[in-house]
Amino acid sequence: MYKFNLFDKISLILVIIGAVNWGLLGLFNFNLVSGIFGEPANFVSRLIYILVGVSGTYLILLLLKIKKNSKA
Repeated sequence: MYKFNLFDKISLILVIIGAVNWGLLGLFNFNLVSGIFGEPANFVSRLIYILVGVSGTYLILLLLKIKKNSKA
């Protein structure tokens, strides 16, 4: 069984934040990140979007790694 390290947990939290933001955007046309950090997208907002994207990519690779290890 794979044990999540700190980087895995942070990535998961960031992806959840991104998913909630997309859900709010789709349901209510409300961008949570822009609501908190201001509009238009300033440096902090853009950094959060970048971190969410990198975290999502990392979690895809983590999923493939876990799947590969479970077959061995």
